[in-house]
Amino acid sequence: MSQSVVMRTGAQRVKYTVVFELVLMSLLVPAGAVFFDKSLSEVGVLGLILTLKAMVLGLAYNWLFDAIDAKSGRIASDRSAIGRILHACGFEISLMLTSLPIYMWWLGLGLLQAVTTGVVVTSFVVFYTFLFTLVYDRLFPVRPR
Repeated sequence: MSQSVVMRTGAQRVKYTVVFELVLMSLLVPAGAVFFDKSLSEVGVLGLILTLKAMVLGLAYNWLFDAIDAKSGRIASDRSAIGRILHACGFEISLMLTSLPIYMWWLGLGLLQAVTTGVVVTSFVVFYTFLFTLVYDRLFPVRPR
């Protein structure tokens, strides 16, 4: 008898996304304010814009990645280390590419400066995503209904 693979519900995805972004903002906004010599509020608004974009993109991206896992017979919270690395890297590449114009406009950066900023932020966030998702999956595993 085959067992069907369970995916996270929509509410569970929203919870994951909100907690992920709140913790990330609490780390990146103060660091960005210091690095760019901008006020916390100015970097905070930029962070909010980027967070809203990331949340919308993240909901779609994570649903798609989880659907691919489910179609392959895998449960998302049991994803392998390689699967987690692919998940985190793919998501961050999509975020970086969609963030470059925002960095350029909001911070007044040239393309090379925006790409450098994107690479630094993305490098941090890939590591953060891997760790956050691993901890989150241990705290809130997907359970059969």
